[in-house]
Amino acid sequence: MRWKKALSTMNPYKPGRSTEDVKKAYRLDEVVKLASNENPYGCASTVTEFLGSTTMPFEIYPDGHATNLRAKLAEKHGVDEESILFGNGSDEIISIISRALLDEQVHTIMLTPSFPQYAHNARIEGADVTEIPLKDGRLDLNDYIGAINGQTAVIWVCNPNNPTGTLIPSNELEHFLEQVPENILVVLDEAYFEYVTDPQNVDSITLLNRFPNILVMRTFSKAYGLASFRIGFAVGSSVIITELNKVRNPFNNNTLAIAVASKALEDDAFIEHCRKLNEKQRKRYEAFAAEKGIHMFDSETNFVLIEVPGDADEAAEFLLKHGYIVRSGNALGTPGYVRITMGTEEQNTGVLQAFTLLLQEKGR
Repeated sequence: MRWKKALSTMNPYKPGRSTEDVKKAYRLDEVVKLASNENPYGCASTVTEFLGSTTMPFEIYPDGHATNLRAKLAEKHGVDEESILFGNGSDEIISIISRALLDEQVHTIMLTPSFPQYAHNARIEGADVTEIPLKDGRLDLNDYIGAINGQTAVIWVCNPNNPTGTLIPSNELEHFLEQVPENILVVLDEAYFEYVTDPQNVDSITLLNRFPNILVMRTFSKAYGLASFRIGFAVGSSVIITELNKVRNPFNNNTLAIAVASKALEDDAFIEHCRKLNEKQRKRYEAFAAEKGIHMFDSETNFVLIEVPGDADEAAEFLLKHGYIVRSGNALGTPGYVRITMGTEEQNTGVLQAFTLLLQEKGR
């Protein structure tokens, strides 16, 4: 087989362990998954009620234009309907962008550590990749500007950043966008936008008129609680969306996903409720880290990246034995830390108790 050369240095995505697998391996009755930044409060009641009553013609292809969902999103965000691109999760949108704009002759810039699919897809396309390291846990956007060259085609900005949870102040982001040449696409990946509570944060979609070279990505997988349906979207100028649609596979979103996402948009109160509950739990982690004298990155998401004593894999394994699945920082480019999705109050009480035992075992 004549595989792309880039594949020889890459590995397939390795999913985390399932709760059933962990129960069996450690003989546990209860296991809490806090590794994938899912919404512990589920989804809106509008969705569950819809799923309990709907019937669909399974033999018919999906609406390839996602007409109803497109209209609702356009109204919600005050944009033209042709300014929206749908993907089978944000992952597919990243691959669509990469396929449309990246190849062996172009250059792309991203942060490290950050969401790994930017680099993964760029390398599949053979692009020259520049990864900008965090400084004291934050992105210095001046480093992005300094890395731009004549072949730069795409700049990826994960905001808030995964896995650190840190948010770029809106005034810094706007100053950065003013300096980026108009022929470079700036992708603003805002998967955790609904969790942000910083009152100074600006909705990036409102910046589209000033900066037509940006593309704002959002998802229904996080705050909306629809991860299993795999549906994300991007908002940008109609010119950019038209070009990206040339790469998008037809019928890439299934009928049920489109329908439940439309229903989820009808319940803004659910999102607000989740945001408030999440903020309350986030403050618990902040207080815990301060009390124990361990470092935790400032987070504007539904997860925290928190310091552990010793090796991160060992710490994750310790928590796993106590029934809590978290993500080791060794796999995220942040050794010495674990990433914990903020669960319910009860779930967080349990994982913090287990974390305290970990600290005690290590003499902290």
